[in-house]
Amino acid sequence: EVDGHLARLGDQVDPLRARISVDGQPVPVHPELRYFAFNKPIGVTTTMRDRHAERSIAEFMPPGPRLFPVGRLDRESEGLIVLTNDGELAHRLQHPRYGVEKEYLVELSSAISGAEVRRLTAGVALDDGPARALSARLVGRTGGRTAVGVVMREGRKREVRRMFDALGHRVERLVRVRLGSLELHGLAPGQSRPLEPNEVTALYRVTGLLDATPRSGRATGSRSDRGAPQGKPRVQGSGRTRKPGGSRETLDQRAAAQRGGQ
Repeated sequence: EVDGHLARLGDQVDPLRARISVDGQPVPVHPELRYFAFNKPIGVTTTMRDRHAERSIAEFMPPGPRLFPVGRLDRESEGLIVLTNDGELAHRLQHPRYGVEKEYLVELSSAISGAEVRRLTAGVALDDGPARALSARLVGRTGGRTAVGVVMREGRKREVRRMFDALGHRVERLVRVRLGSLELHGLAPGQSRPLEPNEVTALYRVTGLLDATPRSGRATGSRSDRGAPQGKPRVQGSGRTRKPGGSRETLDQRAAAQRGGQ
C-alpha cells in the first residue's frame, strides 16, 4: 500500500514523502542524507515547480537524490539557502516555533536614522500584524546608500522588505548571510557546496536535534514519523573542517565579499 491505497504495478511514489507498507507493516526508507549551502541569485524563485518563473532553483540542484530548498527567499532577494532531504531538520529550520535566526544584509537607497533602526527591534506595524527584528544595526554608508544588518526569527512573506517600506525606505538589495549557525561566506551567486559534518552538527544543535549528531562520510539512518534522523546519520563532506561558532566576518566584510563575487 502507498498512503493507505493499494499499489499497482508501475505506480511511481516519492519514498521520502509517501507512507509505504506491505501487509500492514511500514516499509522503512533509508535515504542518503545530503546537505548543501546554496547562494541564490537575484531573479531565481525558490519554488521547485513554477511554470510562470523564468528561472527556478530546480536548475541549480546538485546531481543525485532529490533535495528540497530550505529558507524561502523572494525572487528579488539573494543569499543563503539550505538544500537537503532531511525532512525534520528542514521543518525545524523553517518553523517559527524553533526560533532559528536568519541574518540579512539590507542595502537602502536612502539614509536611515538611528531612531529608525531602533524601531525595527521595537516593532513595526504591518498589515498582517506587528513585526520585530531580534537585532538591527547600522553597518555603514557608501555614496547615497545605507547598509543595515538585521536578524530575524520570523519568516513571513517579504517581511524584512515590508518593515523598511513601513519606515519609508526602499530596499535596493537584500542578502541573507546567515541561517541559524550556517553562514554564507564566500559562495558566489549560483554556487553550492556540501556542508561539512560539523556544520550539520551545528544546525542540529540550534534546532534542538541533539540526539542525532551527524558525522563525516555517507550512510543512511532510520527515521521517525516526521523524518527525524535517529542515531548518527552520516553526511557528505568536502574533507575540510571548520569550527562552527568560530570567528565571524563583520557585515562590512560580507558586503565587500558579496560585491566582489558578482
